[in-house]
Amino acid sequence: METILKTAGEKALFWASRQGVEAEAYLLYDKELSIEVRADEVETLKKAEEIGLGLRVINQGRLGFAYSTDLGEKSIRAMVQDARESSEYTAYDSCHVLPEASPSYPLLQLYDPEINTRTIEEKVDLARKTEKTAREFDPRVKLVERSVYEDSEMLTLILNTRGLEASVRVNYAALYIFLVAEEEGDAQNGFSMLAQKKFRGLDPVFVGQEAAGRAARSLGAKGIEPARMTCVMEPGVAVKFMGLLAPSLLADTVHKGKSMLARLEGQEVANPLFNLIDDACMEEGIASYPFDAEGVPCRKNTLIEQGVLKTFLYDTYSAHRARRDSTGSARRGSFRGLPGVGTSNLILAAGTTGADDLFAAINRGLLITEVMGMHTANPFSGDFSVGAAGFLIPAW
Repeated sequence: METILKTAGEKALFWASRQGVEAEAYLLYDKELSIEVRADEVETLKKAEEIGLGLRVINQGRLGFAYSTDLGEKSIRAMVQDARESSEYTAYDSCHVLPEASPSYPLLQLYDPEINTRTIEEKVDLARKTEKTAREFDPRVKLVERSVYEDSEMLTLILNTRGLEASVRVNYAALYIFLVAEEEGDAQNGFSMLAQKKFRGLDPVFVGQEAAGRAARSLGAKGIEPARMTCVMEPGVAVKFMGLLAPSLLADTVHKGKSMLARLEGQEVANPLFNLIDDACMEEGIASYPFDAEGVPCRKNTLIEQGVLKTFLYDTYSAHRARRDSTGSARRGSFRGLPGVGTSNLILAAGTTGADDLFAAINRGLLITEVMGMHTANPFSGDFSVGAAGFLIPAW
């Protein structure tokens, strides 16, 4: 498959050079499997494959783009023509440049062959065991909406007319479950998900028990009077708030004047205990790659250190605009779109205080296990007003 992709990419660059433009070929082969189990029976089993090429051209500072799922000679030539012609209708921008070739990339083990060699039956059994565990963990689990096994494998190849060539094969596997627990007319939802780079890292017992426990613990919940109190967030809740913060750390958002952190680089923006990192080089990270969506080597970027904003994330375009170096943060969802700035593995570094000591130090507080209405939060201003559910501290 890599040979097929490389041949197509080289043809695209050849014809682009004949058109007198710089070009980048982004090629992707994606294979996915999804197995959905309900009541111990396989409800759906889907296998899908996709292959395609996205071509970005730069015609004397003007950007053009086209893509194709047909890697035949005729289609490639037509795609190159379309990309060049589209560039004639875009504005000149000196920051439209392609990255130079890199002499090396980080050596990361991002492919587990076991995911590919395990049988369909074994993968079905994982979904079944997740469901069975959830039902056995608490008899109040009355409905399992779906218990799912998924895996995905991607082969990515990037070539450009500046001599850059980068390729990698990655995969991962995941289990997740949606269920409902009921008691005395009260019904509560439960969800759990575990995604792993290694097949052997999947734990259906953990996933099933966590989902059942989350649903059951909320049965019979009551409201409380309005109060101002210390709040502790479960990791899943903290992730949602990191999602609200993340856009403000992207250089293109800063340039558009939509970042609440604009002009605060080098200043204290959070508690000194707050440390935020974006690391695309973690071998266990689901979003890890040795290079970004333009072929720039990945790196570990410290965004906020001891509460001080250290840097924003940049792709090649935004880096040239800010006269900075790219942080290896170009991302794209598929070959159908242009790259843009994005996060990889966004990590809120752990503190030094254990959970028991943390709760013991709180006279009255709330352990937040769920927030409602995060879609109404404003990622540009950071303003939010959401509902919350959880357990009182210390009575939780």
